[in-house]
Amino acid sequence: MDNAIKTVALDELAVGDRFLSREFPLNTEQIKAFARDFDPQPFHLDEAAAAQSFFGGLAASGWHTAAITMRLMVESVPFADGLIGAGVEISWPRPTRPGDVLHAESTIIGIAPSKSRPDRGIVTLQTDTFNQDGEPVQKLVSKILVFVRGAGGLP
Repeated sequence: MDNAIKTVALDELAVGDRFLSREFPLNTEQIKAFARDFDPQPFHLDEAAAAQSFFGGLAASGWHTAAITMRLMVESVPFADGLIGAGVEISWPRPTRPGDVLHAESTIIGIAPSKSRPDRGIVTLQTDTFNQDGEPVQKLVSKILVFVRGAGGLP
């Protein structure tokens, strides 16, 4: 039996196509480890300092949430040549906390075939990341380069 994930090319996509990720549990140690390496601010590293901050408790870096979302997208959005970014808009409507279980829901909201290069186009993908209570912790709108199967693009 072939367990390979079927990939899709530009000409196989439609506005409204949705892709759902697996769940990703997050704990205090993961939050602090990411913060130590990439965003060493007190509200990401120290519970007492975080309790006195705007966040009112330990919160993951938004960049940590973005990195988790990217992992979930890579696993769940089966674009044939990978997720080649061409720009993003990102927002974090609420903090990600220790104990949150995240999942991502990606929806194609636009497809723009290239006028000068018929083997490719730009797909606009909205990816919302939710916690276990269904509350949004991140909204990401990304422009992704996607190729056409055949036509000199993908095999």
